[in-house]
Amino acid sequence: MFISKQTLFAAVVALSTLPFLAQAADVPAKKQTELGLYVTAVEAADMLLDPDVVLVDVRSRVEVAFVGIPKRANVNIPFKIMPGFAEFNPEKGTYAMVPNPDFARVFEEYAQENGMTRDSKVILICRSGGRSARAANVLAGMGYTNVYSLVDGVEGDKASDGPQRGQRVVNGWKNSGLEWSYKLSEMQVYPEDR
Repeated sequence: MFISKQTLFAAVVALSTLPFLAQAADVPAKKQTELGLYVTAVEAADMLLDPDVVLVDVRSRVEVAFVGIPKRANVNIPFKIMPGFAEFNPEKGTYAMVPNPDFARVFEEYAQENGMTRDSKVILICRSGGRSARAANVLAGMGYTNVYSLVDGVEGDKASDGPQRGQRVVNGWKNSGLEWSYKLSEMQVYPEDR
């Protein structure tokens, strides 16, 4: 039996666009979204074989500048930003970021410029899945219906035991060995910076 490349590709795309973590119980509460659409980094890479699927990196410019970006990311639109004089948060042991007041507007402009519809498949990625979930809720509120949160993010979840306990080494885009770059292409740059 002969199967054409087109038929095989269509089957792969169809299977790769199913909601993978259909049970919200599988996703920690802080990573859950209103739409309930979730993918892991490995599943996202499979979905992204379809060129119509859009990957939006919602990390801050600082994170993208120093940590890099998935090669397949279409664009960086930060959900939160680092203010010029960030306050130290002793409870979290890091500097506090603030919501990007332009996130919704910039995403909408990007979507219109790139022919996206409210039904376009969008995957959001952040460091570990929390910001992407909150950003997915904003897009859902704007009427987008196929917004997936990448639950293990760029860096993955923290190891709960062993010598790497507390380090983000469990899963995620980078730990899965997926394509990565430390140099942004012009199309990936935050649209407000072009």
